[in-house]
Amino acid sequence: MPHPLPDKRKKINVLQLLPNLVTISAICAGLSAIRFGYEGNFELAVRLVLVACVLDGLDGRLARLTKSESPIGAELDSLADFLNFGVAPVLIMYQWALQDFQSAGWIAVLSYSICCVLRLARFNVDSRMDKEDTGCGYFVGVPSPAGAVLVLLPMVISFLFSDLPLAAPSVIAGHVFLVGLLMISRIPTYSFKQLSIDRGNAKFFLLGAGLMAAALLTYLWATLALMTFAYICSLIWAFRSARKSRNTKD
Repeated sequence: MPHPLPDKRKKINVLQLLPNLVTISAICAGLSAIRFGYEGNFELAVRLVLVACVLDGLDGRLARLTKSESPIGAELDSLADFLNFGVAPVLIMYQWALQDFQSAGWIAVLSYSICCVLRLARFNVDSRMDKEDTGCGYFVGVPSPAGAVLVLLPMVISFLFSDLPLAAPSVIAGHVFLVGLLMISRIPTYSFKQLSIDRGNAKFFLLGAGLMAAALLTYLWATLALMTFAYICSLIWAFRSARKSRNTKD
């Protein structure tokens, strides 16, 4: 009696698991950020949130490169985004600055997390309908990784200027609430996925990226603060550009 042929469908290339492994690593970074935040090691906690941001930018690209995109990977990525960008940053902020402003501070934390999950749900639905990226280089609202970096800005400034007095808890709570609103807003934000440059300028772009990486490794908090303020300026510029474009079409 001949032996049945092995079912190749039950086998999977290990490289195809790499995107999911990166996503799980990002989840570990987010959970560890919460742990170190509650232990009072706030600098390490913020660094781990930044690591989660980097890993979040890698997993989708790896999935496309290895042709291993799957519904499970997409759901896993969305759940990781909520943990890493909707839960970890505000729990760290709560432990850092809102302990003496518990009731209102916790309301701000809940508001941010709810806004983040609504943002992710809208993104998932619009992505399936090819609506989230408008095709004009814009997203709708602030993406959740950018929201996480924005909400941690007061901590970054405090690390940069250690002698600077901390802002009042009410100001921190208002900042957290405002960033949450930005995520569910309809304001256009630049989609850097569609960023393109002239082929002749590629060498200058690579040089700039290398210098930026060196600056982040050497002067993390100063570089991160400057990049965050630059992103805030880009929000204003994108809003004006999109509004001008809309008025031109009308």
